Amino acid sequence: MNNFFHFSERDTFYKQETMAGITTFLSVAYILVVNPLVLSQSGMDKGAVFTATALTAIIGTLLIGLLANYPITIAPSMGLNSFFTFSVTIGMGIEWPVALTGVFIAGIIFMILSLMKIREKIINVIPKDLKHAVASGIGFFIAFIGLKNAGIIVSDSDTFVTIGNLTSPMTALAVLGLILTVFMLVRGVNGGIFYGMVITTIIGMVAGAINIPSSFVGKIPSLEPTFGVVFSYLNQSFSAELVAVIFTFLFVAFFDTAGALIALTSQAGIMKDNRIPNAGRALLADSSAGVMGAILGTSTPATSVESSAGIAVGGRTGFTSVVIAACFAIALFFSPVLSVITTEVTAPALIIVGSLMAKQISNINWGKLEVVIPAFMTIIMMPLTSSVATGIAFGFILYPLSLVAQKRFKEVHPIMYVLCLLFVLYFVFIA
Repeated sequence: MNNFFHFSERDTFYKQETMAGITTFLSVAYILVVNPLVLSQSGMDKGAVFTATALTAIIGTLLIGLLANYPITIAPSMGLNSFFTFSVTIGMGIEWPVALTGVFIAGIIFMILSLMKIREKIINVIPKDLKHAVASGIGFFIAFIGLKNAGIIVSDSDTFVTIGNLTSPMTALAVLGLILTVFMLVRGVNGGIFYGMVITTIIGMVAGAINIPSSFVGKIPSLEPTFGVVFSYLNQSFSAELVAVIFTFLFVAFFDTAGALIALTSQAGIMKDNRIPNAGRALLADSSAGVMGAILGTSTPATSVESSAGIAVGGRTGFTSVVIAACFAIALFFSPVLSVITTEVTAPALIIVGSLMAKQISNINWGKLEVVIPAFMTIIMMPLTSSVATGIAFGFILYPLSLVAQKRFKEVHPIMYVLCLLFVLYFVFIA
Protein backbone atom coordinates (compact mmCIF):
# COMPACT_ATOMS: atom_id res chain seq x y z
CA MET A 1 0.00 0.00 0.00
CA ASN A 2 2.83 2.36 0.90
CA ASN A 3 4.55 1.73 -2.44
CA PHE A 4 1.34 1.82 -4.48
CA PHE A 5 0.43 5.33 -3.28
CA HIS A 6 4.06 6.57 -3.08
CA PHE A 7 3.80 7.71 0.55
CA SER A 8 7.55 8.25 0.94
CA GLU A 9 7.86 10.17 -2.31
CA ARG A 10 5.08 12.55 -1.31
CA ASP A 11 6.18 12.78 2.33
CA THR A 12 2.98 11.49 3.92
CA PHE A 13 1.70 8.64 6.10
CA TYR A 14 -1.50 6.72 6.90
CA LYS A 15 -2.75 8.87 9.78
CA GLN A 16 -2.27 12.10 7.83
CA GLU A 17 -4.00 10.68 4.75
CA THR A 18 -6.88 9.31 6.82
CA MET A 19 -7.37 12.63 8.58
CA ALA A 20 -7.31 14.41 5.21
CA GLY A 21 -9.91 12.02 3.79
CA ILE A 22 -12.31 12.51 6.70
CA THR A 23 -11.83 16.30 6.53
CA THR A 24 -12.63 16.39 2.81
CA PHE A 25 -15.68 14.17 3.33
CA LEU A 26 -17.03 16.44 6.07
CA SER A 27 -16.49 19.43 3.78
CA VAL A 28 -18.34 17.88 0.85
CA ALA A 29 -20.92 15.72 2.72
CA TYR A 30 -23.53 18.48 2.36
CA ILE A 31 -23.94 17.33 -1.27
CA LEU A 32 -25.73 14.22 0.03
CA VAL A 33 -28.39 16.50 1.50
CA VAL A 34 -28.46 19.36 -1.00
CA ASN A 35 -28.28 17.43 -4.29
CA PRO A 36 -31.50 15.44 -3.62
CA LEU A 37 -33.23 18.66 -2.53
CA VAL A 38 -32.25 20.46 -5.74
CA LEU A 39 -32.90 17.62 -8.20
CA SER A 40 -36.20 16.64 -6.54
CA GLN A 41 -37.57 19.99 -7.72
CA SER A 42 -37.23 18.68 -11.28
CA GLY A 43 -39.49 15.76 -10.38
CA MET A 44 -36.82 13.20 -9.50
CA ASP A 45 -37.28 10.92 -6.51
CA LYS A 46 -35.37 12.40 -3.55
CA GLY A 47 -34.43 9.06 -2.01
CA ALA A 48 -33.14 7.63 -5.27
CA VAL A 49 -31.07 10.77 -5.89
CA PHE A 50 -29.55 10.46 -2.40
CA THR A 51 -28.35 6.94 -3.13
CA ALA A 52 -27.22 7.86 -6.65
CA THR A 53 -25.27 10.83 -5.26
CA ALA A 54 -23.40 8.67 -2.75
CA LEU A 55 -22.67 5.87 -5.23
CA THR A 56 -21.47 8.31 -7.90
CA ALA A 57 -19.14 9.96 -5.38
CA ILE A 58 -17.81 6.55 -4.32
CA ILE A 59 -17.14 5.44 -7.91
CA GLY A 60 -15.61 8.72 -9.09
CA THR A 61 -13.48 9.23 -5.98
CA LEU A 62 -12.13 5.67 -6.03
CA LEU A 63 -11.29 5.97 -9.72
CA ILE A 64 -9.35 9.21 -9.38
CA GLY A 65 -7.58 7.93 -6.26
CA LEU A 66 -6.58 4.56 -7.70
CA LEU A 67 -5.92 5.56 -11.32
CA ALA A 68 -4.29 8.97 -10.84
CA ASN A 69 -3.17 8.79 -7.18
CA TYR A 70 -4.80 12.16 -6.41
CA PRO A 71 -6.15 13.15 -2.95
CA ILE A 72 -9.35 14.40 -4.55
CA THR A 73 -13.07 13.64 -4.44
CA ILE A 74 -15.48 13.61 -7.36
CA ALA A 75 -19.12 14.33 -6.56
CA PRO A 76 -22.20 15.83 -8.25
CA SER A 77 -21.57 19.50 -9.04
CA MET A 78 -23.66 22.09 -7.22
CA GLY A 79 -23.64 24.50 -10.16
CA LEU A 80 -24.62 21.90 -12.71
CA ASN A 81 -27.40 20.39 -10.58
CA SER A 82 -28.95 23.87 -10.32
CA PHE A 83 -28.59 24.31 -14.10
CA PHE A 84 -30.20 20.88 -14.60
CA THR A 85 -33.20 21.71 -12.42
CA PHE A 86 -33.89 25.42 -12.82
CA SER A 87 -32.66 26.10 -16.37
CA VAL A 88 -33.32 22.82 -18.17
CA THR A 89 -36.30 21.08 -16.56
CA ILE A 90 -38.15 24.11 -15.18
CA GLY A 91 -36.92 26.88 -17.51
CA MET A 92 -36.96 24.94 -20.81
CA GLY A 93 -39.70 22.51 -19.83
CA ILE A 94 -37.59 19.43 -20.66
CA GLU A 95 -38.57 16.35 -18.66
CA TRP A 96 -35.93 15.15 -16.21
CA PRO A 97 -35.37 11.73 -17.90
CA VAL A 98 -34.57 13.50 -21.18
CA ALA A 99 -32.31 16.01 -19.43
CA LEU A 100 -30.56 13.13 -17.64
CA THR A 101 -30.02 11.51 -21.04
CA GLY A 102 -28.30 14.75 -22.09
CA VAL A 103 -25.99 14.39 -19.07
CA PHE A 104 -25.27 10.78 -20.13
CA ILE A 105 -24.38 11.81 -23.70
CA ALA A 106 -22.15 14.63 -22.43
CA GLY A 107 -20.40 12.07 -20.21
CA ILE A 108 -19.77 9.75 -23.18
CA ILE A 109 -18.29 12.64 -25.18
CA PHE A 110 -16.14 13.49 -22.14
CA MET A 111 -14.81 9.92 -22.05
CA ILE A 112 -13.91 10.03 -25.74
CA LEU A 113 -12.10 13.37 -25.33
CA SER A 114 -10.26 11.97 -22.30
CA LEU A 115 -9.19 8.76 -24.05
CA MET A 116 -7.93 10.83 -27.00
CA LYS A 117 -6.00 12.97 -24.46
CA ILE A 118 -7.55 16.14 -25.89
CA ARG A 119 -8.57 17.40 -22.44
CA GLU A 120 -5.08 16.69 -21.06
CA LYS A 121 -3.47 18.53 -23.98
CA ILE A 122 -5.62 21.61 -23.40
CA ILE A 123 -4.76 21.74 -19.69
CA ASN A 124 -1.03 21.39 -20.38
CA VAL A 125 -0.89 24.29 -22.89
CA ILE A 126 -2.46 26.79 -20.49
CA PRO A 127 0.22 29.43 -19.66
CA LYS A 128 1.77 29.18 -16.21
CA ASP A 129 0.55 32.61 -15.10
CA LEU A 130 -3.03 31.74 -16.01
CA LYS A 131 -2.77 28.46 -14.08
CA HIS A 132 -1.71 30.39 -10.98
CA ALA A 133 -4.60 32.80 -11.60
CA VAL A 134 -7.07 29.93 -11.85
CA ALA A 135 -5.76 28.37 -8.62
CA SER A 136 -5.87 31.64 -6.65
CA GLY A 137 -9.23 32.59 -8.19
CA ILE A 138 -10.74 29.34 -6.97
CA GLY A 139 -9.30 30.20 -3.55
CA PHE A 140 -11.20 33.50 -3.52
CA PHE A 141 -14.30 31.70 -4.81
CA ILE A 142 -14.13 29.04 -2.06
CA ALA A 143 -13.64 31.70 0.63
CA PHE A 144 -16.61 33.63 -0.79
CA ILE A 145 -18.78 30.48 -0.61
CA GLY A 146 -17.66 29.92 2.98
CA LEU A 147 -18.46 33.49 4.00
CA LYS A 148 -21.87 33.24 2.34
CA ASN A 149 -22.66 29.84 3.87
CA ALA A 150 -21.73 31.18 7.30
CA GLY A 151 -24.02 34.19 6.91
CA ILE A 152 -21.04 36.48 7.46
CA ILE A 153 -21.87 38.13 4.14
CA VAL A 154 -25.40 38.35 2.74
CA SER A 155 -27.05 39.80 -0.35
CA ASP A 156 -28.00 43.47 -0.41
CA SER A 157 -30.16 45.31 -2.94
CA ASP A 158 -27.98 48.43 -2.85
CA THR A 159 -24.43 47.10 -2.53
CA PHE A 160 -25.01 43.52 -3.84
CA VAL A 161 -23.37 42.05 -0.72
CA THR A 162 -22.93 43.31 2.82
CA ILE A 163 -22.06 41.96 6.28
CA GLY A 164 -24.67 39.70 7.85
CA ASN A 165 -26.06 39.53 11.35
CA LEU A 166 -23.09 38.14 13.29
CA THR A 167 -25.23 37.68 16.43
CA SER A 168 -27.64 35.19 14.84
CA PRO A 169 -27.05 31.74 16.40
CA MET A 170 -25.76 29.86 13.33
CA THR A 171 -23.61 32.75 12.06
CA ALA A 172 -22.15 33.22 15.54
CA LEU A 173 -21.41 29.49 15.60
CA ALA A 174 -19.59 29.77 12.27
CA VAL A 175 -17.57 32.76 13.48
CA LEU A 176 -16.64 30.86 16.65
CA GLY A 177 -15.63 27.87 14.54
CA LEU A 178 -13.48 30.12 12.35
CA ILE A 179 -11.70 31.62 15.36
CA LEU A 180 -11.10 28.19 16.91
CA THR A 181 -9.78 26.75 13.65
CA VAL A 182 -7.47 29.70 12.98
CA PHE A 183 -6.16 29.46 16.55
CA MET A 184 -5.33 25.77 16.13
CA LEU A 185 -3.71 26.26 12.72
CA VAL A 186 -1.42 29.10 13.78
CA ARG A 187 -0.49 27.05 16.84
CA GLY A 188 0.61 24.28 14.48
CA VAL A 189 -2.05 21.73 15.47
CA ASN A 190 -2.10 18.96 12.85
CA GLY A 191 -5.63 18.42 11.58
CA GLY A 192 -6.77 21.80 12.92
CA ILE A 193 -9.41 22.15 10.19
CA PHE A 194 -10.90 18.73 11.00
CA TYR A 195 -10.88 19.32 14.74
CA GLY A 196 -12.42 22.74 14.17
CA MET A 197 -15.44 21.21 12.42
CA VAL A 198 -15.88 18.54 15.10
CA ILE A 199 -15.65 21.04 18.00
CA THR A 200 -17.98 23.48 16.23
CA THR A 201 -20.58 20.73 15.72
CA ILE A 202 -20.43 19.69 19.38
CA ILE A 203 -20.76 23.31 20.56
CA GLY A 204 -23.69 23.78 18.20
CA MET A 205 -25.54 20.76 19.60
CA VAL A 206 -24.83 21.74 23.22
CA ALA A 207 -26.04 25.29 22.55
CA GLY A 208 -29.16 24.04 20.77
CA ALA A 209 -28.23 25.66 17.44
CA ILE A 210 -27.87 22.24 15.81
CA ASN A 211 -30.49 19.55 16.36
CA ILE A 212 -29.28 16.26 17.79
CA PRO A 213 -30.39 13.54 15.35
CA SER A 214 -33.23 11.37 16.66
CA SER A 215 -31.68 8.29 15.07
CA PHE A 216 -28.30 7.38 13.66
CA VAL A 217 -28.98 4.57 11.21
CA GLY A 218 -31.36 4.84 8.26
CA LYS A 219 -32.47 2.53 5.44
CA ILE A 220 -30.74 3.01 2.08
CA PRO A 221 -33.35 4.40 -0.37
CA SER A 222 -34.05 2.41 -3.55
CA LEU A 223 -32.50 3.43 -6.88
CA GLU A 224 -35.41 2.01 -8.87
CA PRO A 225 -37.06 5.38 -9.78
CA THR A 226 -33.93 6.65 -11.57
CA PHE A 227 -31.62 3.71 -12.35
CA GLY A 228 -31.13 3.11 -16.08
CA VAL A 229 -33.84 5.55 -17.13
CA VAL A 230 -31.47 7.14 -19.66
CA PHE A 231 -31.45 3.99 -21.81
CA SER A 232 -35.18 4.33 -22.44
CA TYR A 233 -34.75 7.83 -23.88
CA LEU A 234 -31.62 7.42 -26.03
CA ASN A 235 -33.64 6.66 -29.18
CA GLN A 236 -35.77 9.78 -28.89
CA SER A 237 -35.14 12.61 -31.33
CA PHE A 238 -33.42 15.51 -29.66
CA SER A 239 -34.55 19.09 -30.01
CA ALA A 240 -32.19 21.98 -30.70
CA GLU A 241 -32.74 23.00 -27.07
CA LEU A 242 -31.47 19.67 -25.76
CA VAL A 243 -28.43 19.76 -28.05
CA ALA A 244 -27.66 23.18 -26.55
CA VAL A 245 -28.11 21.69 -23.07
CA ILE A 246 -25.63 18.88 -23.86
CA PHE A 247 -23.14 21.48 -25.13
CA THR A 248 -23.53 23.57 -21.97
CA PHE A 249 -23.06 20.56 -19.68
CA LEU A 250 -19.99 19.62 -21.70
CA PHE A 251 -18.47 23.10 -21.82
CA VAL A 252 -19.03 24.19 -18.23
CA ALA A 253 -18.04 20.84 -16.70
CA PHE A 254 -14.91 20.71 -18.88
CA PHE A 255 -13.49 23.95 -17.57
CA ASP A 256 -14.84 23.58 -14.02
CA THR A 257 -12.91 20.32 -13.79
CA ALA A 258 -9.84 21.74 -15.53
CA GLY A 259 -9.76 24.68 -13.13
CA ALA A 260 -10.25 22.49 -10.07
CA LEU A 261 -7.51 20.05 -11.13
CA ILE A 262 -5.05 22.87 -11.74
CA ALA A 263 -5.79 24.42 -8.36
CA LEU A 264 -5.82 21.20 -6.33
CA THR A 265 -2.74 19.56 -7.85
CA SER A 266 -0.87 22.82 -7.44
CA GLN A 267 -1.93 23.03 -3.78
CA ALA A 268 -0.88 19.41 -3.17
CA GLY A 269 2.49 19.92 -4.84
CA ILE A 270 1.68 17.36 -7.54
CA MET A 271 2.00 19.74 -10.49
CA LYS A 272 5.55 19.75 -11.85
CA ASP A 273 7.03 22.03 -14.54
CA ASN A 274 3.59 23.43 -15.40
CA ARG A 275 2.30 19.90 -16.08
CA ILE A 276 -0.06 17.68 -14.10
CA PRO A 277 1.17 14.06 -13.89
CA ASN A 278 -1.50 11.46 -14.67
CA ALA A 279 -3.90 14.19 -15.80
CA GLY A 280 -5.30 11.88 -18.47
CA ARG A 281 -6.20 9.26 -15.86
CA ALA A 282 -7.79 11.86 -13.61
CA LEU A 283 -9.90 13.20 -16.47
CA LEU A 284 -10.92 9.67 -17.46
CA ALA A 285 -12.04 9.07 -13.86
CA ASP A 286 -14.05 12.29 -13.93
CA SER A 287 -15.76 11.49 -17.24
CA SER A 288 -16.45 7.87 -16.21
CA ALA A 289 -18.14 9.15 -13.06
CA GLY A 290 -20.31 11.36 -15.26
CA VAL A 291 -21.53 8.39 -17.29
CA MET A 292 -22.16 6.27 -14.19
CA GLY A 293 -23.88 9.16 -12.41
CA ALA A 294 -26.36 9.58 -15.25
CA ILE A 295 -27.11 5.85 -15.26
CA LEU A 296 -27.62 5.82 -11.49
CA GLY A 297 -29.70 9.01 -11.48
CA THR A 298 -27.87 12.24 -10.75
CA SER A 299 -26.66 15.29 -12.65
CA THR A 300 -23.07 15.81 -13.78
CA PRO A 301 -20.36 15.16 -11.18
CA ALA A 302 -17.11 17.12 -11.14
CA THR A 303 -13.81 17.38 -9.30
CA SER A 304 -14.84 18.99 -6.00
CA VAL A 305 -12.96 22.12 -4.95
CA GLU A 306 -13.79 21.14 -1.35
CA SER A 307 -10.99 18.58 -1.73
CA SER A 308 -8.71 21.49 -0.89
CA ALA A 309 -9.77 21.14 2.77
CA GLY A 310 -8.23 17.67 2.96
CA ILE A 311 -5.16 18.73 1.02
CA ALA A 312 -4.67 21.55 3.52
CA VAL A 313 -4.67 18.94 6.31
CA GLY A 314 -1.96 16.96 4.50
CA GLY A 315 -3.66 14.76 1.88
CA ARG A 316 -1.13 13.98 -0.85
CA THR A 317 -2.07 10.61 -2.39
CA GLY A 318 -4.96 8.53 -3.64
CA PHE A 319 -5.25 6.90 -0.23
CA THR A 320 -7.02 10.08 0.88
CA SER A 321 -9.57 9.41 -1.88
CA VAL A 322 -10.01 5.82 -0.73
CA VAL A 323 -10.84 7.13 2.76
CA ILE A 324 -13.31 9.65 1.30
CA ALA A 325 -15.02 6.90 -0.71
CA ALA A 326 -15.25 4.74 2.42
CA CYS A 327 -16.88 7.65 4.27
CA PHE A 328 -19.47 8.04 1.49
CA ALA A 329 -20.18 4.30 1.69
CA ILE A 330 -20.71 4.51 5.46
CA ALA A 331 -22.89 7.61 4.98
CA LEU A 332 -25.37 5.51 2.98
CA PHE A 333 -26.35 3.84 6.27
CA PHE A 334 -26.12 6.93 8.49
CA SER A 335 -28.12 9.51 6.56
CA PRO A 336 -29.80 10.97 9.72
CA VAL A 337 -26.39 11.97 11.14
CA LEU A 338 -25.65 14.09 8.05
CA SER A 339 -28.17 16.66 9.27
CA VAL A 340 -25.63 17.88 11.86
CA ILE A 341 -23.07 18.74 9.15
CA THR A 342 -24.55 22.13 8.28
CA THR A 343 -23.08 24.67 5.89
CA GLU A 344 -22.21 26.86 8.90
CA VAL A 345 -20.09 24.04 10.33
CA THR A 346 -18.08 23.59 7.13
CA ALA A 347 -17.89 27.32 6.33
CA PRO A 348 -14.74 28.02 8.45
CA ALA A 349 -12.88 25.25 6.58
CA LEU A 350 -13.80 26.77 3.21
CA ILE A 351 -12.77 30.28 4.30
CA ILE A 352 -9.39 29.11 5.59
CA VAL A 353 -8.71 26.81 2.65
CA GLY A 354 -9.61 29.64 0.27
CA SER A 355 -7.08 31.83 2.06
CA LEU A 356 -4.39 29.17 1.65
CA MET A 357 -5.14 28.63 -2.04
CA ALA A 358 -5.08 32.37 -2.72
CA LYS A 359 -1.34 32.29 -1.96
CA GLN A 360 -0.86 31.23 -5.59
CA ILE A 361 -1.45 34.84 -6.53
CA SER A 362 2.14 35.63 -5.49
CA ASN A 363 3.46 33.42 -8.33
CA ILE A 364 1.84 35.55 -11.04
CA ASN A 365 4.14 37.91 -12.93
CA TRP A 366 2.55 41.19 -11.87
CA GLY A 367 5.20 43.21 -13.71
CA LYS A 368 3.70 42.55 -17.15
CA LEU A 369 0.45 44.26 -18.12
CA GLU A 370 -0.39 41.55 -20.69
CA VAL A 371 -0.38 39.06 -17.80
CA VAL A 372 -1.86 41.26 -15.06
CA ILE A 373 -5.17 42.04 -16.76
CA PRO A 374 -6.10 38.50 -17.91
CA ALA A 375 -4.95 37.07 -14.55
CA PHE A 376 -6.89 39.62 -12.52
CA MET A 377 -10.08 39.10 -14.57
CA THR A 378 -9.74 35.33 -14.17
CA ILE A 379 -9.49 35.72 -10.41
CA ILE A 380 -12.15 38.37 -9.82
CA MET A 381 -14.82 36.90 -12.11
CA MET A 382 -14.94 33.54 -10.33
CA PRO A 383 -16.44 34.81 -7.05
CA LEU A 384 -18.43 37.57 -8.76
CA THR A 385 -20.17 35.19 -11.19
CA SER A 386 -20.09 32.11 -8.92
CA SER A 387 -18.55 30.19 -11.82
CA VAL A 388 -15.05 28.82 -12.28
CA ALA A 389 -15.70 28.38 -16.01
CA THR A 390 -16.69 32.04 -16.46
CA GLY A 391 -13.53 33.25 -14.72
CA ILE A 392 -11.43 31.01 -16.96
CA ALA A 393 -13.32 32.31 -20.00
CA PHE A 394 -12.43 35.95 -19.30
CA GLY A 395 -8.76 35.10 -18.83
CA PHE A 396 -8.58 32.88 -21.90
CA ILE A 397 -10.10 35.58 -24.09
CA LEU A 398 -7.99 38.46 -22.80
CA TYR A 399 -4.62 36.66 -22.68
CA PRO A 400 -4.21 35.87 -26.40
CA LEU A 401 -5.72 39.24 -27.36
CA SER A 402 -3.18 41.02 -25.15
CA LEU A 403 -0.26 39.24 -26.80
CA VAL A 404 -1.72 39.82 -30.26
CA ALA A 405 -1.88 43.54 -29.44
CA GLN A 406 1.88 43.35 -28.81
CA LYS A 407 2.39 41.47 -32.11
CA ARG A 408 3.60 38.40 -30.20
CA PHE A 409 1.45 36.01 -32.24
CA LYS A 410 3.85 33.06 -32.15
CA GLU A 411 4.05 33.05 -28.35
CA VAL A 412 0.42 31.97 -28.10
CA HIS A 413 -0.25 28.27 -28.58
CA PRO A 414 -2.78 27.60 -31.42
CA ILE A 415 -5.06 25.82 -28.93
CA MET A 416 -5.31 29.07 -26.93
CA TYR A 417 -6.61 30.87 -30.03
CA VAL A 418 -9.22 28.13 -30.49
CA LEU A 419 -10.25 28.38 -26.83
CA CYS A 420 -10.48 32.16 -27.11
CA LEU A 421 -12.90 31.82 -30.03
CA LEU A 422 -14.92 29.10 -28.29
CA PHE A 423 -15.31 31.20 -25.16
CA VAL A 424 -16.48 34.18 -27.24
CA LEU A 425 -19.07 31.92 -28.88
CA TYR A 426 -19.99 30.57 -25.44
CA PHE A 427 -20.79 34.07 -24.16
CA VAL A 428 -22.82 34.80 -27.30
CA PHE A 429 -24.68 31.51 -26.82
CA ILE A 430 -25.57 32.00 -23.15
CA ALA A 431 -26.67 35.57 -23.87
